[in-house]
Amino acid sequence: MSNNLVAKATTSIGAATSEVWGALGTPDAIKQYMFGADVESDWSEGSEITWKGEMNGKKYEDKGIILKIDPKKTLQYSHFSPVSGKPDRPENYHTVTINLSGSGNKTEVSLSQDNNSNEDARKESAKNLGAMLEGLKKYVEKSS
Repeated sequence: MSNNLVAKATTSIGAATSEVWGALGTPDAIKQYMFGADVESDWSEGSEITWKGEMNGKKYEDKGIILKIDPKKTLQYSHFSPVSGKPDRPENYHTVTINLSGSGNKTEVSLSQDNNSNEDARKESAKNLGAMLEGLKKYVEKSS
């Protein structure tokens, strides 16, 4: 895989960064905007994170490690999905980075995922990231 094939998505949310940040680390919120996934983590750097759910009729359990937390600014974690069919080795993990910026009741959210295997995988990841951000936007704006 190539770290140069980075999927990206951005959105602007009509809410304070503290509200958006809260939704990024709250399992009930995550379930609403991340395709129904049940997420578990203690949300500290170096801790494990897991996502469990069902997509397209197939159960999955993805995993990763929280790599960086800078409250109200950056959340970064590794991500591996056995559904990929690839072995559970470091070179088969993505790094997902979520950055927040803004002031008042407007937050810019940018999301990136590196290490996509080819251009088609990068495009598919970008589509999924965009859908996730759209769900996050709807969730936060509805809740605020």
